[in-house]
Amino acid sequence: MTDTRRRVKVYTLNEERQWDDRGTGHVSSGYVERLKGMSLLVRAESDGSLLLESKINPNTAYQKQQDTLIVWSEAENYDLALSFQEKAGCDEIWEKICQVQGKDPSVDITQELVDESEEERFDDMSSPGLELPPCELSRLEEVAELVASSLPSPLRREKLALAVENEGYIKKLLELFHVCEDLENHEGLHHLYEIIKGIFLLNRTALFEVMFSEECIMDVIGCLEFDPSLPQPRRHREFLTKTAKFKEVIPISDPELKQKIHQTYRVQYIQDMVLPTPSVFEENMLSTLHSFIFFNKVEIVGMLQDDEKFLTDLFAQLTDEATDDDKRHELVNFLKEFCAFSQTLQPQNRDAFFKTLSNMGILPALEVILVRGMDDPQVRSAATDIFSYLVEYNPSMVREFVMQESQQNDDDILLINLIIEHMICDTDPELGGAVQLMGLLRTLVDPENMLATANKTEKSEFLSFFYKHCMHVLSAPLLANTTDEKPSKDDFQTSQLLALILELLTFCVEHHTYHIKNYIINKDILRRVLVLMASRHAFLALCALRFMRKIIGLKDEFYNRYIMRNFLFEPVVKAFLNNGSRYNLMNSAIIEMFEYIRVEDMKSLTAHVVENYWKALEDVDYVQTFKGLKLRYEQQRERQDHPKLDSMRSILRNHRYRRDARTLEDEEEMWFNTDEDDLEDGEAIVPPSDKMKSDEDLMDPISKFMERRKFKNPEKYVLFSLQGGLVGLVDYPDDDDDEEDDDEDDSENRDESPPLSKKSKLSS
Repeated sequence: MTDTRRRVKVYTLNEERQWDDRGTGHVSSGYVERLKGMSLLVRAESDGSLLLESKINPNTAYQKQQDTLIVWSEAENYDLALSFQEKAGCDEIWEKICQVQGKDPSVDITQELVDESEEERFDDMSSPGLELPPCELSRLEEVAELVASSLPSPLRREKLALAVENEGYIKKLLELFHVCEDLENHEGLHHLYEIIKGIFLLNRTALFEVMFSEECIMDVIGCLEFDPSLPQPRRHREFLTKTAKFKEVIPISDPELKQKIHQTYRVQYIQDMVLPTPSVFEENMLSTLHSFIFFNKVEIVGMLQDDEKFLTDLFAQLTDEATDDDKRHELVNFLKEFCAFSQTLQPQNRDAFFKTLSNMGILPALEVILVRGMDDPQVRSAATDIFSYLVEYNPSMVREFVMQESQQNDDDILLINLIIEHMICDTDPELGGAVQLMGLLRTLVDPENMLATANKTEKSEFLSFFYKHCMHVLSAPLLANTTDEKPSKDDFQTSQLLALILELLTFCVEHHTYHIKNYIINKDILRRVLVLMASRHAFLALCALRFMRKIIGLKDEFYNRYIMRNFLFEPVVKAFLNNGSRYNLMNSAIIEMFEYIRVEDMKSLTAHVVENYWKALEDVDYVQTFKGLKLRYEQQRERQDHPKLDSMRSILRNHRYRRDARTLEDEEEMWFNTDEDDLEDGEAIVPPSDKMKSDEDLMDPISKFMERRKFKNPEKYVLFSLQGGLVGLVDYPDDDDDEEDDDEDDSENRDESPPLSKKSKLSS
């Protein structure tokens, strides 16, 4: 059986002054040859790997905190902590450390901090201790001055902390607080504020344990109410005792857990509300206070997580139909706070936490919460927060649950459809909840975080499920609002909701390939979306345009045929014309879409736009986009009218002269491609019927090309004419064409006419 006394968690303090969990293992002490001394060793309980190997340095200050923590610094800004499962294990290792350093195990810190100057070191030799004035009303000012003067020096700070601890000075000060408050001695109360604030900055766990004890903590808060910089004292105690109420929605049987919850709440309140915002120099002096709260939270979550009866009762009451609304409201808020509390945990602890909640049935319980609390905004908000914690933790767990429940439940009560309904029914004018839920839905349908194994592909399974059972719920508001030529409801809140839905649909177009394609084409979604181009809200019209632009950007002929068959450019052109000469985002976005079609040479869309909308767009001359589209269209018609010309170009590209059969000469490539590139500069093709060229004109570019190349064997090239008088040049390389150094006799004996088979190929 594993020795639980030696079971520890290893923590390191990061740059943000937060403790990072480095793993759980078992600690031991022993001599390490490499380090030349006694060392602390922690081996991981999972695989036995070494989590920590730290030499017990005779000069390092080790601190024991809260009976189960040992904290120390190994280098500047590198703090370590061991959190023991049992006090006995902590005491055992503490004795080993004290034995190496020659210290009494009864102390809570093994070394005094020695960051003092030479003068302070000399003072330390002459006065080994610090003597506190008697704790009397008349000496409070003297005590306050002593505390203030000790804070800048680490050595004096340590001496002051030891003196306050050894003399039980805190309780004496709190007794004087009662006297001053009864006598309304404001001067004394102001001095006590400065003293107690200074004791916090001593950053010592032993003092915190006294101040945060059940009998002292409220008096400490009382002392901090009398800030001399404020005209009136604060009323923190009144808030904590009368306003802040501890609601025990599920009875907690463990008194230690209950006390720990009270203590943590009050200490957190002190840190956040009572203590003044620390200066840059004071911030590091409160690191022990941060650690105190952090480890308390870890302990609370662990104790609740291990209490199976507590969690069983919680989820039983949440799902019980007999539970009244007020009680369910309290249970939901507790579960939300419980999940929020877990965010302070390290990843390993958080994994264990959510696995426990999953095993207890948090997702079915959340389904009940959503059904029962549909009309309660606070319950909806809490349910949204709980759902967000679960999706952020493990979206695959949520996806697996909703696919399994679809085999038993109707679509209306599926968890993911309930989430969509909550998004659609958000009553917030700014749709804050809907925006949050849309982000969560996007995470769930994002293929990037879906798993794929040899036996199972989560992406295909979940997307098939989503488009079959959920997509109709998501698109329902869009379809209901676009039955006419204009949106049936065009108020701001409806437009915001439709913009959110379009944002998710646009994401689906980009990431879901055939699932969303089938849905858009079968349900005629794009036509319905483009109705929103007529909205009086520019942001919604732009969302609709962005949706279409994303579809066109895929360059998918299925989408293109769907767009042309239904004349879906018409709403876009109409919106462009209605926008007039205004230079705004709508104008730029529409022009960019047509420019993309031109640049990418999308032939079918180019022809469709010019043939159907050229008359409406021909007067737009402040950009060359539409004239460029017309030019593209004319080039396409030219090729269609003269298919042999196009085939000739293909032949020319396939039979070009080459010195090496494996490479393509750059100059040839430029020459053969000049037809399209030059035309893009605005030079239109003139058909042969409109403008006849002389043979000399037609021969000119070929002659120049022949001269530029300076061919050795020009007889290898054949000039031929096609209909319309155009002349072409074809290269028929010999089998020995790569052999450029053949002797002259071979070239003279070569057959000057090309083989018949090649002539046949040309004539065909």
